[in-house]
Amino acid sequence: MPYRKILVTSALPYANGPIHIGHLVEYIQTDIWVRFQKQRGHTCYYVCADDTHGTPIMLKADSLGISPEALIGQVWQEHLADFTEFGVAFDNYHSTHSEENKALSALIYRRLHDAGHISSRSITQAFDPVKNMFLPDRFIKGECPKCGAQDQYGDGCEVCGATYSPTELKNAVSAISGEKPIEKDSVHYFFDLGNFSDMLQNWTSAGHLQPEVANKMAEWLKGGLQQWDISRDAPYFGFEIPDAPGKYFYVWLDAPIGYMASFKNLCDKKDIDFNDFWSKDSDAELYHFIGKDIIYFHALFWPAMLTGAHFRTPSAVFAHGFLTVNGEKMSKSRGTFIKARTYLDHLNPEYLRYYFAAKLSAGVDDIDLNFDDFSQRVNSDLVGKVVNIASRCAGFIGKRFGGRLSATNAEPALFDEFINANEPIAELYETREFAKAMREIMALADKANAYIDDKKPWLLAKEDSKDQDLHEVCTMGLNLFRVLAAYLKPVLPVLVKEAELFLNVSSHSWINDIQFLGDHTINEFKPLMTRVDPDKIAAIVEASKETLEKTTDKPKPKQFEPIAPEIIIDDFAKLDLRVARIVKAEAIPEADKLLKLTVDIGDETRTVFAGIKSAYKPEELEGRLTVVLANLAPRKMKFGSSEGMVLAAGPGGKDIFVLSPDIGAVAGMRVK
Repeated sequence: MPYRKILVTSALPYANGPIHIGHLVEYIQTDIWVRFQKQRGHTCYYVCADDTHGTPIMLKADSLGISPEALIGQVWQEHLADFTEFGVAFDNYHSTHSEENKALSALIYRRLHDAGHISSRSITQAFDPVKNMFLPDRFIKGECPKCGAQDQYGDGCEVCGATYSPTELKNAVSAISGEKPIEKDSVHYFFDLGNFSDMLQNWTSAGHLQPEVANKMAEWLKGGLQQWDISRDAPYFGFEIPDAPGKYFYVWLDAPIGYMASFKNLCDKKDIDFNDFWSKDSDAELYHFIGKDIIYFHALFWPAMLTGAHFRTPSAVFAHGFLTVNGEKMSKSRGTFIKARTYLDHLNPEYLRYYFAAKLSAGVDDIDLNFDDFSQRVNSDLVGKVVNIASRCAGFIGKRFGGRLSATNAEPALFDEFINANEPIAELYETREFAKAMREIMALADKANAYIDDKKPWLLAKEDSKDQDLHEVCTMGLNLFRVLAAYLKPVLPVLVKEAELFLNVSSHSWINDIQFLGDHTINEFKPLMTRVDPDKIAAIVEASKETLEKTTDKPKPKQFEPIAPEIIIDDFAKLDLRVARIVKAEAIPEADKLLKLTVDIGDETRTVFAGIKSAYKPEELEGRLTVVLANLAPRKMKFGSSEGMVLAAGPGGKDIFVLSPDIGAVAGMRVK
């Protein structure tokens, strides 16, 4: 087996909130793969960091009355504690707010700039006049221009899936202050991604991506590559762009550079050659594990940036799907939006490590955490099959044979079958087909249990003449258990460490190095894993429930007006609704929403101010018939007196529809 040098990363968790079980799919998947590589004897480093920059961090720190540095320091400790307890063993866990990242971000930017890959121009952006800051798309909310859904972000609708620019939102407001954004110009810096079209065409089709991801990249490349805005205006928590005062690197520029920075921090501590892994001629392997929602950044921007800055590109980017719980998106109201810490307060983390492993494949499909399936699989596979082998045999060895195994390998063919499964199982681990690997391992566990069932050591123990048979059967059972433990070590490091202590053996390398354990003293057996307690699952769900009350910390766009007080038919009969012809329509320059209409209601003309400017140009209205409430008391306004009301309906913005009567109607006709 050739020796390999490998550097592995997981996506950087954002430092504005806790780790939840959806995040853990990725970190557990990566950790299993890394542990497998190390068990095989390769040099493999696993680095990660908190992603700490951007507007959300700045605003959250402000709302808490602390500095961004204090916030990210606290979150870093919480994240690392959660990861550690779930057995995610980083070689280095760093922060993007570091000197290494600052230096590397500046270096990469300067190389891109000097090579002609950076340009600048003035752009128009949404600006919050109350907070005196430019608004990222995610901090603008309004009505979806496609489906009309309320309270949608400025870059895409979570209801219909449409994407759009913030300027297309209807009734847009700042999610920070609730104020209507204004437009303001600012100079921004752009990475000319299109300069790397040919390079990306080749790289994305050369086996560095999963087939379904490569196909998606081909679609995006076919549509043409746009310039990427890599700058943000002050106030912003991040790194200032060299020679550009008041301009900061967009968080997505320095976040992936955080992979390099974390490794550089490790190199400085462990005397590792950084360039040996990152130079263009490096023979090391580089792998990124990410969620499918950030493929665009990792499969296009990142390799282009690295190429333009004269660094190596990734060997592969491995994307995974999302986690659903009980078949649905994680929900706070249902108690299925589960924080890592909440899970740790109640259940063994290795249950979840095994369950995810039993679900994960090399593809990007979503996986589901079904609580019933979770309990059944853990109880059946780990407790009922694997641990059961040890518990069925250990007592006899301890009580009848002084804790010493037989020197005889009574079933060499069976033992060899377990050992010879190592290459197929290793290939499944290597290709991230963890679910298939778990099935193969559990099939071996079934064979081990079938062997014990066939030999019936509990009956052999009743006959003194069968002591040798009993000794050999239980010795074989524990040897098979040892092989299974070695296969499961990447997934269940804590259980396997306890198994190694029980078996009195050194830490397991990969299985092909394992020899039959005979004439060997073992330690006292202690239960290695207990069954899942359903009450603990219920407690997790209950602890995860949140009351979805309306928050008052920031205004939200109106959704539906409450129903007005009830009226009777006599009240409605008081309304004098007339067909009116719009004789003249004029814009009011000082008014954002109003048009001045002169309407003929049959026996006279009236002046009416109508809030329909966003939907109609004045010339589109002249000559049209509409419905007017004629007996509405006049209302004095700064532009004059409004002598009625035009009836209109719709969600707002451009979708305001003046109510037009039948074509046969004439001005002055009463509407019954």
